[in-house]
Amino acid sequence: MSVTYLKSLAELALLTFAVTFLGLLSATGFDLLDVSAVKAAGVASMPAVLSVVYGAVARLLGNFNSALAVDTRERQH
Repeated sequence: MSVTYLKSLAELALLTFAVTFLGLLSATGFDLLDVSAVKAAGVASMPAVLSVVYGAVARLLGNFNSALAVDTRERQH
């Protein structure tokens, strides 16, 4: 695996976790002292783990240096 691929996969996973976590936490009014709300937001943010699995599978379908299935390489004419 290339460094570029690992960076894109890490970015995909971290971004998915952060967006999900903050979205769910905002639904509770950003009450950071409510441990159950923070815990629920953390558990519900586990799709980030699925993003890693997706990135590993997508590597086989698209650009080998990207964790996305969309082939973003420029076409050679």
